[in-house]
Amino acid sequence: MKDIIILGIESSCDETSVAIVKNGREVLSNVINTQIPIHERFGGVVPEIASRNHVEAISTVTKEALKQANVTFNDIDVIACTYGPGLVGALLVGVSYAKALSYAINKPLLGVNHIEGHIATNYITYKELKPPFICLMMSGGNTRNNTCKRLYEI
Repeated sequence: MKDIIILGIESSCDETSVAIVKNGREVLSNVINTQIPIHERFGGVVPEIASRNHVEAISTVTKEALKQANVTFNDIDVIACTYGPGLVGALLVGVSYAKALSYAINKPLLGVNHIEGHIATNYITYKELKPPFICLMMSGGNTRNNTCKRLYEI
């Protein structure tokens, strides 16, 4: 069976991240460009500043992820990117870059829900994990806006 190499792009808030993953469970590289120092002086993430910094970082982060994983675009089987939830402008940068890259190298594009992505990381940590399982996801604004409301409704 052929290994499947995925290039994953995450830009839902203030960090530009690109990872290369083999068979959905083995991380070959994970490069993160953080914007924390930029936003600290404002007391939180400024969406427009975050978006502009994603534009500046995404190509460099992608190249570094490929280099660290010792792969080329020819080795990539699938491009994946976060499509939401998150900051609209920040997401647009990642999705637009992923769409353009997918078209340019003629590889399929897979959209990933940010919350489901958090849950799916358990497959990387726990190689033996198989559904069904239960998971409670709590993270920042996602918790406040989604999880707590859903738990209250239950």
